[in-house]
Amino acid sequence: MEKITEKLLLEKGSPKTNKLEQIQTLNLSRLALKSQDLPVRLLSRLQCLERWDLSGNRLQELPKNLELPALRYLDLSDNQLEDVTTLESLSNLEELKMEDNLYITVSDNYKLMALLPKLRIHNGKDVSTTANHLRYVYTENLRTRIIAVWEKSFCLPDPITAEKMSALEKDFVNTARQQVKFGPSSVSDFTKWRVENIAKEYLHSLTEPKKEPESKESTDTKENYGVSTPTKRKQTASVDAGIRLTPRKKLRADLPASPVEASPRKSSLRKLETLTQTSAVRMSPRKISQPPSTPTRGQMTPRRGATTARQTKEDDGAQKKQKNRTDADMLSTMKSPSKTQQPVCLKPLHVLQCHSKQDSSEDFSTQLWACAFQPMPDFNATGGGSRLVATCGGDSLCVIDCETGLVMKKYKVPGEEFFSLAWSTVLMSREGGASAQHCSILAAGGKKGLVKLIHPRNNMAYGEFQASRKALSVLRFNHRQGNFLFTGSYDNKIVMWDIGGVDSQYNYKVVQLLVLEISATPLHICLPPTSPSSHLLTACEDGLHCYNTQLGTNNTKSRSEEMEITFPIYKKEDKHHDYHTIDGLSFLTDDIVASKNYMHGSIYLWSWSRTKAQRPDKKDRTVCAVVLAELQWANTEIPYLALNTCPGRAYIVCGDDKGRLWTYHVNDLQKNRFQTGKPILPTEVLEWPTPVRKGIGLVEGPTINSVAMDPELHYLVALSDKNMVIVWKREKSS
Repeated sequence: MEKITEKLLLEKGSPKTNKLEQIQTLNLSRLALKSQDLPVRLLSRLQCLERWDLSGNRLQELPKNLELPALRYLDLSDNQLEDVTTLESLSNLEELKMEDNLYITVSDNYKLMALLPKLRIHNGKDVSTTANHLRYVYTENLRTRIIAVWEKSFCLPDPITAEKMSALEKDFVNTARQQVKFGPSSVSDFTKWRVENIAKEYLHSLTEPKKEPESKESTDTKENYGVSTPTKRKQTASVDAGIRLTPRKKLRADLPASPVEASPRKSSLRKLETLTQTSAVRMSPRKISQPPSTPTRGQMTPRRGATTARQTKEDDGAQKKQKNRTDADMLSTMKSPSKTQQPVCLKPLHVLQCHSKQDSSEDFSTQLWACAFQPMPDFNATGGGSRLVATCGGDSLCVIDCETGLVMKKYKVPGEEFFSLAWSTVLMSREGGASAQHCSILAAGGKKGLVKLIHPRNNMAYGEFQASRKALSVLRFNHRQGNFLFTGSYDNKIVMWDIGGVDSQYNYKVVQLLVLEISATPLHICLPPTSPSSHLLTACEDGLHCYNTQLGTNNTKSRSEEMEITFPIYKKEDKHHDYHTIDGLSFLTDDIVASKNYMHGSIYLWSWSRTKAQRPDKKDRTVCAVVLAELQWANTEIPYLALNTCPGRAYIVCGDDKGRLWTYHVNDLQKNRFQTGKPILPTEVLEWPTPVRKGIGLVEGPTINSVAMDPELHYLVALSDKNMVIVWKREKSS
């Protein structure tokens, strides 16, 4: 009689339901189950299963090819496991418990780290650093030695036949297992197993045709959410000389370098300041004699010299119409839940001065640079938006409740000037065998080249590490692997770090994984939503560049540019106009990218996949973006005014030098068929709310450096160059 039936699974699963496909947690502990009692076909219907307890049984192995794509936690403690390789199909597993399995060795534990690409917590301990070392560094060392064995003693048969290849594989694998000696003897079993696998992979790679470039992206999607962050403003003739800027000559270059691979010392834990409402100067948005927030279309100043929104050859009229229809269709078929949504109505709610020097209410000079909403703790990102936003500028970082306008947390570092920040979710291991929990952390960096790691919920600044000798311009986490952090700096480099997780005592370890050599200062970093571990886009002062960041595909840590993406506006450059600086970049959907060229006066919407597909053989280093639409924006010579996107509401927002916010609802734009050479007008331009400051009067519109929106666009936050955080709120009717 079968022990595991559909009825039993429904009884033991939660939430209570009559469908296996809806079960998220399953407890099958202490049922005296053996391996043959686990029916693969029945269990494979648990497509939403996230947590599975199989402890206290008699399992010797898990069934092979059991695919549970949502499974993140598995408890196999107190069993009789002997073979761990059958767990390979559980590729999204993050936490695994294996205590009290008598036959499991250290080599078996290493095999698990190599087989499970997302494993972070093993038996209650954070193993992400060790695991990544095994997956990449250790593996590359072995691969180098295996290739040396091949080149010294082996070659492909001529002609190639199945029989000859089988014999060659057997001989090559045995030789590699005998000759490749690496690592401690205590894990020799693991090393031989890994050598065998790598040798087979290498031999097959010599005879199999190379995969298309896109295959790497789809693989990454199987294996494995963002705010663009600005750099500092250049001095330009149009900038008011009375406003304090952040010139590069003030960036410190005399900071000591930290060892590349060294883990930082555990810094003394610092409590963040918990502020009350009175700690931040608040101004009331002016409510009388306000100009309408939405000007009529005729009031919008048309951009001078409108350009072609997609670079094409001079084809006949029918071809042009077909192309335009295709581009418009791409916009209309965006994978967005907002397909039937109407444009939102936003009203100013709060204006705050919370980054003032010495908390002075007279400070209207501190520039604010970056803001981002806290991601919701729900792992599947189905919990809606957060109302907590982090902002940075001057020597402080603040966490603000957008609804109340209260500064909930404030972190100050005397002598620092923060330029960028980023949220992520990492695992915190707990004592006593308790399962690890997800926690939201903040990383922030700036003038000193240090990355500060902060756990706001517990008021804890738990660590720091030296990411560069020069100032940091941008930080970005991998939204699929929250422990992977990219830092861009003024020494023209982007570095990929593994910051791991933390334990209950806030011990942590940081390891450098990759160094990307950039030709100019990186201003923004974007990771494609569907392939964040294989590609990186960076907007720089000299253009938009793409890099391959797939780990384990290259023997060196240093990577050079894979391709440069150009834009139609480049054709209009002359000695007075250089449009190569890309000062805005963000994904609107899995494929559509919004970007902005300095001095262009427009925002491009273009297709990532179709742009990338123009170089199938990877020979061309330069490709032109496949532009889908061009959005009219402000005419200004002020650089580095960052745009942002809200994919959940299909919105793009960018501020200007008069305190206004240009908003574009892409669903609304679909009604305006894209016409070559004619930019699309914004859905709405939110005028500067003209707050009233007691004793000073009306505050004129500043330059908006950065904007952020929560996933559902309940709130919009804008940062200015005059020490003001402006919070807008969506009206309930919209």
